[in-house]
Amino acid sequence: MKFVHIALACASACTIAGSGFVARPAAQGTAGGTWTQKAPLPTPRSEVSLALVNGKIYVIGGGINRVAVPHNEEYDIATDKWAMRMPMLRGLDHMGTAVVNGKIITIGGFTHSVHQNPQTMVTEYDPATDKWRELAPMKAPRASVAVAVLDGKVHAVGGRNPQGTTLATHDVYDPATNSWTEAAPLPKARDHMALVAADGKLHAIGGRFTSPVDRTGEHDIYDPATNSWSEGPPLPTPRSGLSYTLYKGLGMVLGGEFPPENRTFNENEAFDVKANVWRTLTPMPAGRHATAAVTDGRSVYLAGGSLGPGSSRVTDQLVVFTTP
Repeated sequence: MKFVHIALACASACTIAGSGFVARPAAQGTAGGTWTQKAPLPTPRSEVSLALVNGKIYVIGGGINRVAVPHNEEYDIATDKWAMRMPMLRGLDHMGTAVVNGKIITIGGFTHSVHQNPQTMVTEYDPATDKWRELAPMKAPRASVAVAVLDGKVHAVGGRNPQGTTLATHDVYDPATNSWTEAAPLPKARDHMALVAADGKLHAIGGRFTSPVDRTGEHDIYDPATNSWSEGPPLPTPRSGLSYTLYKGLGMVLGGEFPPENRTFNENEAFDVKANVWRTLTPMPAGRHATAAVTDGRSVYLAGGSLGPGSSRVTDQLVVFTTP
């Protein structure tokens, strides 16, 4: 596959005005924000995982020519520069990723596209020592799993098994004991969704029940106190292949894909946890999926992924969203 590097119509670190783009508005209200573009990802690839530790972003794994790679590239926010770090123990894409106590935990993943050979593998990367190690594996292989940290424990929700069936599985990893326990499953099996931890609860948002055509805006809220799920306000634009993060009290849901129309989503919709409503933020400069989002509290970062559905139009872009 020949990688196509799609550049924005402005120079690196350009500011992209929100007024230049139009998104389908959420009925509950709108907000602003601006996008900038930073130094590009050295190795363009899709279905990557991102993690942020001590002011540095790690772009881990991903696929090149439909084969998962073990790449680990580090971006320094302060200097706008990239560096190569120790590769993963094996090539994986569609991983779930979390940060606990300054260490990066990866969960599951595929070895080939599309959605082939999911793994039980769980690993930990320590940026301070630049070393990887294996942790207790999951009980069954899965990938395209959504991951979030709640009360120091890593929740792995949904995903897809070796037969290509989506799952309602909800397992919880405890780093203190290096062990897994089961929690209440999703109300309906799905993958490629968002999972945001906020105010002591988990928000499972969007995703797909089967194929990308079968997209949903479903929003389920998990309460660990009762080990149960309840229904929340649905995502205004149903979609899957999402990036997500909690930013300034907003559960941001970005991008997605819809192959039947040969398009990706540039929507940037955010759930206001306190107000219990969705807000429309400034759309991304281009639709994309197969990437991930992280935040340092000041801005939100997305790197790599695909500007077209599937693995088409793989990009090296590092784009950054900021609100006042």
